Amino acid sequence: MATEQEVREALAKVIDPHIGMSVVDMGMIREILVNEGQVEVRMVLTGPGCPLASYLVEQVRQAAEGVEGVDEATVILLDEPWRPEWMTRRP
Repeated sequence: MATEQEVREALAKVIDPHIGMSVVDMGMIREILVNEGQVEVRMVLTGPGCPLASYLVEQVRQAAEGVEGVDEATVILLDEPWRPEWMTRRP
C-alpha cells in the first residue's frame, strides 16, 4: 500500500514551469490523503486564474498515480491563497 511520504516524493518531481521549483517545495501541496489504493491531493495555486492550473493538476494526478499501490488519484484545488512562507528548501 502506498504511503503519504511516497506520494509526496513523487509529487516533488512536478515542477511549476513559471517558478522552476517543485509543487512540494513551493508549498502548493496542502494535504495528501491515502486510503488503500485511493489518493486525494489537496493543493493551492500560486495565484488566482493561474494559466497553468489544468496542467499542474494533471501533472500532480499522474505523478500520484505513478506511485506503486495507487489505483486512482484525485486532485482538489483549494480556494485559499498561496503563501510564500509555505515554501521549503530541500538539502
